[in-house]
Amino acid sequence: MSTVQDYPSRLSDPASRKMGTFSYLPPMTEAQIRKQVEWIVKHGWNPGIEHTEPQFAKSNYWYMWKLPMFGETDVDAILAELKACHEANPGHHVRLIGYNNFTQSQGANMVIYRGQPV
Repeated sequence: MSTVQDYPSRLSDPASRKMGTFSYLPPMTEAQIRKQVEWIVKHGWNPGIEHTEPQFAKSNYWYMWKLPMFGETDVDAILAELKACHEANPGHHVRLIGYNNFTQSQGANMVIYRGQPV
C-alpha cells in the first residue's frame, strides 16, 4: 500500500493554506487553464470570477469581478477577464467559478491566480 502524503497547512503560515482540489497540484500552465475554461464552456456552465485578499481566502465572502458571464462561450474573453481581474487586484487570489444552471450550484471552482499574503 502506498503512503499518503501530508500537506502541512497551518494557520500560522498563510502560504501553506490550500484552497480547493487544484491547489494541491502544481500551478496550472496557461494551456491547462485554457482546458479548464473550455470544459466549463463545453458543459454550458456560466463562468464567474471572484477575488479576495489572501488573509480572507477562507471566508465565505469573495468579491465578485463584474457580473457572471452568462452564456459566454468565447474562451479568450473569459481568459481576458481573469487576467484583467488579476491585473486590477495583483495581491489577491482570483478564482474561476462554473455555475451549473441545471443543479443551480457551482459545478467548478478553482483558484487561477494566487496572491501573496500580507
